[in-house]
Amino acid sequence: MLATLVVIALVVQDQTPLRAAPQDSAPRQATLWQGEWLEVRGERQGFIQVYDHRRERPGYVRAHQVRVHRLDETSVPRLQAVVEFLKDSPGSEALGIGYAAALLRAAPASQVGPELFDALGTMGDRLARRATSNKTNDAALAAHLDVAASYGVKLVSFEREGRTRVCYDGEAFRRVLALGGNPEARVRAALALTRPECIDPAVGPVELQSLNEWRSSVLDQVDTAKLPAYLANRLHLRRAEVYAALAYQLSRRGEVQRGAKASERSVEELARVLKAELAEEDKPAYATAAVRVGASRHALEPTQEKPGSGPVLELAQGQPGETCMRLVDARDPKAVLSERCTYGLVWPGSVRRSAQGSAVAVAVQMLESWTELWVFHQEGGTWVLDAVAPAATEPVLGYVELAGFSPDGSRVLVAREALVEGRVKSSFQVLKRETLVLEKSAESPEAIGSFQRWSSADWRGRTVAVR
Repeated sequence: MLATLVVIALVVQDQTPLRAAPQDSAPRQATLWQGEWLEVRGERQGFIQVYDHRRERPGYVRAHQVRVHRLDETSVPRLQAVVEFLKDSPGSEALGIGYAAALLRAAPASQVGPELFDALGTMGDRLARRATSNKTNDAALAAHLDVAASYGVKLVSFEREGRTRVCYDGEAFRRVLALGGNPEARVRAALALTRPECIDPAVGPVELQSLNEWRSSVLDQVDTAKLPAYLANRLHLRRAEVYAALAYQLSRRGEVQRGAKASERSVEELARVLKAELAEEDKPAYATAAVRVGASRHALEPTQEKPGSGPVLELAQGQPGETCMRLVDARDPKAVLSERCTYGLVWPGSVRRSAQGSAVAVAVQMLESWTELWVFHQEGGTWVLDAVAPAATEPVLGYVELAGFSPDGSRVLVAREALVEGRVKSSFQVLKRETLVLEKSAESPEAIGSFQRWSSADWRGRTVAVR
């Protein structure tokens, strides 16, 4: 039906009444919302005579509540100007989508470029985020979602962290990347398409790896050389997060070399962030990305050579998906000092032993963004294993890593970063080796003299905790 329209009235006010006659006292046929199209059939007594194709009924609307446009090339400049204005007008997404649809209809194919799809995607994405943040039964918002859907703007929703998350499916942004677009439009498209909060929690491990490989390919389509520094920072942060996730997923499936390359890429992307150019709103994202990179960075580390004497940690396959760690005496491999199996990802390159051989530490990544430090240590002449967690919270985001041992082997140095109460907290700690009880803690390594003196050069050269 809409294909035959030549002149339309675009509703610009919410709760616009569609009257049965050109009178304010006439019965209300329907309630219209901004962004809806009506076919213009005439004008009477200050009312526009229209036909509503969605509801299949005629009626009248007040002239000041709509804007009339011919759907031909003469209207293109006016429509372009309105779309550009509404693109950055929060709360007017449905109206902007309606205008974008009118522009698509009026403009010849040669005039439809990435700028229009950038605007359409921006408004669709903002409408989805508005729906997610809404905590009340907002009739206008529900109507705007309905109007957007009538134009083919697809929004998907799923349960995440106890609430409903609404996300735009990104079709317009895909067109921006396909058609070219300026650097800023391309980075907006790439960041919107790879938004982590819009990953369905029900996606399985295999599908998640494929999704992250696709996300990395999308992000790599954007050249940072022509971007403002603050936008380049956002792209680097997103790449760091995606490649850190891939490092874990690839290594988990036994693709060690690809996992190491992904980890290396994540560290490089984090290092490219210009801290002086970080926008205020991007600082939490920087801290979060650093923790994700820190959780998977051990994929980069080469396996250490076994010492000539003292305890040696051997890794072997257990049940399917399980890794067994066996601490043995190098002089007598049959003498098992301690043993433990885990379904976590044990990083062979992270194994470190104190100079006296009284402690052996290894990083075990339990989840994509949660890495613990497992320490085999002597306690009263007996070897025991204790796991040091990033924080005493639900395992969501965090890592803990070995920073070194004291010269006499009686102390263990660790660095921790974790998401606690909504923000990333860092701590540098000195633990007693025998009990792993906390002795000293500070938010920076410089605040603890012994930590500064005893931390290893190997750790200082690789860690992302000091940045």
